[in-house]
Amino acid sequence: MTPRRDDGWSDQIIIEYVPMGRYVKVSAIDIATNTEASIVGDPAASQEQLARVAARKLRYVLQKQNKP
Repeated sequence: MTPRRDDGWSDQIIIEYVPMGRYVKVSAIDIATNTEASIVGDPAASQEQLARVAARKLRYVLQKQNKP
């Protein structure tokens, strides 16, 4: 089981890059909850930058789900 923190965020995520012509779709998936968040970005941006933005969006989605 993946360890969970109090904010509902696990430390293990999968990042997937799908080039789609003039842009790239980047998905971040939380392993523990199987929650996915996707962004569309510039293929000229680094994978690190794109992954950071996708992970930040995933964290936002997870925090929103955990609010009462």
